[in-house]
Amino acid sequence: MADHYEVLGVARDASPDEIKKAYRRLARELHPDVNPSPEAAERFKLVTHAYDVLSDPQQRQQYDLGPQPGFDGGGFGFGDIFETFFGGASGGAQRGPRSRRERGQDALLRVEVDLDEVIFGAHRDLEVDTAVVCETCGGSCCQPGTAPVTCDICHGTGSIQRTVRSLLGNVMTSSPCGTCRGYGTVIATPCVTCQGQGRVRARRTVPVDIPAGVDTGLRLQMPGSGEAGPAGGPNGDLYLEIKVRHHDVFSRDGDDLLCTLTVSMADAVLGAHTKVKALDGDIDLELKPGVQSADVITVKGRGITHLRGTGRGDLRVGVQVVTPTKLDRKERDLIEQFAKHHKTEEPSLARFQQGLFAKLRDRFL
Repeated sequence: MADHYEVLGVARDASPDEIKKAYRRLARELHPDVNPSPEAAERFKLVTHAYDVLSDPQQRQQYDLGPQPGFDGGGFGFGDIFETFFGGASGGAQRGPRSRRERGQDALLRVEVDLDEVIFGAHRDLEVDTAVVCETCGGSCCQPGTAPVTCDICHGTGSIQRTVRSLLGNVMTSSPCGTCRGYGTVIATPCVTCQGQGRVRARRTVPVDIPAGVDTGLRLQMPGSGEAGPAGGPNGDLYLEIKVRHHDVFSRDGDDLLCTLTVSMADAVLGAHTKVKALDGDIDLELKPGVQSADVITVKGRGITHLRGTGRGDLRVGVQVVTPTKLDRKERDLIEQFAKHHKTEEPSLARFQQGLFAKLRDRFL
């Protein structure tokens, strides 16, 4: 056993003030918050115990006389001194037992929807693996017919209080009860289904109404649809992250829908009526004679429903006039005759115009 005077680095006739100064110096050097090494922790225990003995006149006298029958070296352990200076509540403060019921964790799911579902909204029944309340115990954590019993160590307070002697005199410290872990009660017969947790992992169905107008990256919050909390605690929230699937024909610009209509050269010259299949039904379109590539036909109110508010965006149809690349002799003669009768200027550069149809350029490319 190490000599207490050597541990503190003082002479055997050192005064109480010298012993106190030596302890404070070593405590600042070896405290775990300053020096986390295992060696420092062991030395700190020895220093604390040595000071505990030598700072008390009666215990110091007994120590100087040598071991005596029944002498325990002080009567205060390292844990008491450590809690007095560096942890635990002081002054007899008591917070009361903590509840076993806790809020469950939030959950995040990613949901894919088609572009046509975005127009009017969609419904999903999502299968989710999550924590649910145990049906056997109903969240009580106890075997049916039993209940938690008051801890006989802390008597239901959830904490243990003890008085320890320090440099400042007697100090009341409080720490969580190790028997009940601060709950104040002990579950003598835990539920065999949930192992005393009050919840189990299971698959459940969550009905979800996805509103119209959602877009990729939007998150929807469903309060109370997340995991069940321990011991029957309230559920967390469920968050849905939306992803809108790519569509081969239609694209989106805000709440407007964009698409491309290919038109033959003859229809572009003479004009025509046509019917196209939109995401929410057929639409009649009128092509005026002389329609040009990059012209836009706007159909009001046939776009995406506004997420917040009423009404819908528009459907904008970009025209692409298709020039034939393979002509037989008769067709070529007809085109040549048309060219003779319809004299036009030589091809030349025109003034650049940034029109609405520029947003559809990717579809033409």
